[in-house]
Amino acid sequence: MKIAFKLNGKKVSIDCPEETKLLWALREKFQLTGTKFGCGIAQCGVCTVHLNGNPIRACVMPMSAVDGASVVTIEGLAKKDKLHPLQEAWINEQVPQCGYCQPGQLMQAAALLKANPSPTREEIIEHMNGVICRCGTYHRIVKAIQQTIDKK
Repeated sequence: MKIAFKLNGKKVSIDCPEETKLLWALREKFQLTGTKFGCGIAQCGVCTVHLNGNPIRACVMPMSAVDGASVVTIEGLAKKDKLHPLQEAWINEQVPQCGYCQPGQLMQAAALLKANPSPTREEIIEHMNGVICRCGTYHRIVKAIQQTIDKK
């Protein structure tokens, strides 16, 4: 099946079985390896990308659902040479330890701030709850999101 969609703002297409998972198309066909594989059942959130502006788990999203849509990955979060404000806050707060979950964390946080530019601490925690950080840097993640809100 030929599937055409926007990927990080560019029109692309791929010929693949419709049940191919978005994660594997991103990593193998498009060489966008920032999106990671974690659990394969949409429970850990490390594979989070945006589909039409909404955070989704790429490990379970069939390519048939992507046809005609817009997908943004961690590689598309920054604009040209300028990091996304969340990426800057992540650096300032030294959020990552191993870094494996951070693309998913950043994509989840970006979706939150797009939908709610001024979330409370409780709203941040609730929204970010679905992305597991095995290193336990949750405090720094929340702090980085709050830093981004404060700079607006």
